[in-house]
Amino acid sequence: MHYDLGLAGRTVAVTGGASGIGLRCVQTLAGAGAKVAVLDVNREQLDAAGAPIRAAGGAVLALDLDVRDAGATEDAFARIETDLGPLDGLIAAAGVARSAPATMLTPEMWDLVIGVNLTGLFYTVQAAGKRMVARGRGAIVTFGSTSSVGGQAGRAAYCASKAGVVGLTRDLAIEWGSYGVRINAVGPSLTDTPMVRNGIPQKFLDDIVADRTPLGRMADPQEVADTCMFLLSDLSSYITGTLLMVDGGVTAGAFTAQKGRDFSSKAMLAQGIYRERD
Repeated sequence: MHYDLGLAGRTVAVTGGASGIGLRCVQTLAGAGAKVAVLDVNREQLDAAGAPIRAAGGAVLALDLDVRDAGATEDAFARIETDLGPLDGLIAAAGVARSAPATMLTPEMWDLVIGVNLTGLFYTVQAAGKRMVARGRGAIVTFGSTSSVGGQAGRAAYCASKAGVVGLTRDLAIEWGSYGVRINAVGPSLTDTPMVRNGIPQKFLDDIVADRTPLGRMADPQEVADTCMFLLSDLSSYITGTLLMVDGGVTAGAFTAQKGRDFSSKAMLAQGIYRERD
C-alpha cells in the first residue's frame, strides 16, 4: 500500500544512498516524485543507483562524496542546490561498521567508524542545516540504531558512534527548531541488506535475532525507508529531537526470548502456558 506523503517536487539528499537502506530511500523518494541527490563514496554503485531514475525521467544528481571531508561536503550541498533547487530534506544514511573486541580495536578502525558515523554526520547535517535555517524550513533524518541505546560485544566504536548520533540529533533539534527545521533519528535493528547477510553468521540471525525480536524477523529495508519518508513529510510536523525505533520490538524489553513467548515463570511453565526451548 502506498500513501501520498506530499514529497513530490521536494529536493532531498541521501548520503550512503548507493546501497542498502540508503538506496531504498533513494528509490522511494524518486517514486514519490522528489528530486533526489544521491551521495556515496562508491562511484560504480552511484551510477547504478541514479541510472534507473534518470531513465524514468526523474530528477537525480549523483555525487561522489566522502562525508569525512568537510570541504567536499559543503561543496556537494552547494552543487545540490544549484542543480536541483533549495534543499527540503536530508536522509543521512552513510555509515560503516568494523568489528573487533575492544582490546583489539585498532586506531584505524576506531577513526573510520567515528569519522563516518559521527564526524561525517555532523559535517553533513551542518551543510544541510545552515541552508535550511537560513530558509526557515527543512527536515533531516539521521541514522541511529539499536546500538544507540545498548551495547553489543565487538562493536565498541559502532555503539559509541550511534549513541553520539542521538545526542547530536537532540542538540540540533533544540538549536534549529525555532527556525522551522526538524531533525529526528531512526533506530533500526538488523535490516535485511547484503551488508548484513555478508557480515553476520546465519546462525546468529536465526538463533539470536529472530528469537529475541518480538516480530520474529529482521527489518525489511522498505520498512526503514518508509519511516524516513514519514519523518520527512508534513505528517510529522510536530516531531523533532526523537529517536524513533524501527526494531520490531527488540528494545522494548531486556529479557526477550522465543519472540516474547518465554514467560520466565515456573508456574506458567507448569500450567502449560508455554514450553521451554529444545
